[in-house]
Amino acid sequence: MINLFNTHIDNLSIHRVGNKSRNEAIFLSEQPYGLNDEIMPLLKEFFFKPFRDKEENYFQFAHDVDLEYNEMYNLTTEIFNNPSNVHDISKKITQHLFEQSNHPHIKNGEVYVAYLTNVSIDNKPCDAIGIFKSEIKSDFLQFEEKETQLEMILQQGINLQRLDKGCLIFNYKKEEGYKILTVDSNRYDARYWLEHFLSVDAFQDENFMTKKYLKFCQDFAKDVVLPAEDKKEEVMFMNRAVNHFAKNDNFEESLFLNEVIDNPDLISEFKNYKVDKGEKYSIEDLTTFPIANAAVTDARRKMKNVIELDTNIQIKLDFINPESAEKYVEKGWDEEKQMYYYLVYFNKEQKS
Repeated sequence: MINLFNTHIDNLSIHRVGNKSRNEAIFLSEQPYGLNDEIMPLLKEFFFKPFRDKEENYFQFAHDVDLEYNEMYNLTTEIFNNPSNVHDISKKITQHLFEQSNHPHIKNGEVYVAYLTNVSIDNKPCDAIGIFKSEIKSDFLQFEEKETQLEMILQQGINLQRLDKGCLIFNYKKEEGYKILTVDSNRYDARYWLEHFLSVDAFQDENFMTKKYLKFCQDFAKDVVLPAEDKKEEVMFMNRAVNHFAKNDNFEESLFLNEVIDNPDLISEFKNYKVDKGEKYSIEDLTTFPIANAAVTDARRKMKNVIELDTNIQIKLDFINPESAEKYVEKGWDEEKQMYYYLVYFNKEQKS
């Protein structure tokens, strides 16, 4: 979890990169930008707002051979080791981005490299580096008084409500490749920013593992539990799975299977499904890991607890008291109508 409320921009360098395939130039500023109290809050909102609104999926610098061959990892380490040299290194970062800007779809734009202090991540204070890029220009009108006439002047500029690309590199978990958050609003070439420029992989911490395992469970429920049982059992399986994660600090797969899956046949199906699909979710060898409570809360919020029927009727199950659905909701088959039905037991209707 990050906190940018008290974050300060200590240094800001602004450059421009063009598209190499279109023979567009690169422009490197000789000096850092002179920040003032008027523009500082506007820039902080421009840079940081996309990260406040974004789900925290972390990345880390990576390389097939060794981290020391990742150029951005080395440039980042140079800055953190000597923050006073950030402007000179920002030129190298911009040059590196320019070298990756050779796909015809990549747009030219301004590059902002900021050194940030008073950042908090996982409740630990640290410094960070922000690298941002603005690409899309917006039309806007300026007005000028000319004698007795008010004239309109059409100009182009950056919309401060929309950051096109950006990343925050935290001086945290250096040995693993630093913790990194990134945003890309345009996604016309996602590989350009993540793979070619930053060269990052997903940061495989407890948050990553919890999210991936629960996503795997969700797909197992849809692909295996639903066809084998019914919609109610699909929903209840996911409810039991999330409840298991919520009440434990550490995940043990054998304990999870015994507690969450009642049908022995489905346990073997689960194991087979993991063999077939585990690599897709990066959990093929994962059997124990610390559980991230924030990821569990996020998964519960996104879960559907509604059985939608083709008769335009919905049955909403209560995840706070899941035993009610187990005890008081039954599914059956009506021979006369040749239709399935749900039978719901209750004592009295609750007032809304």
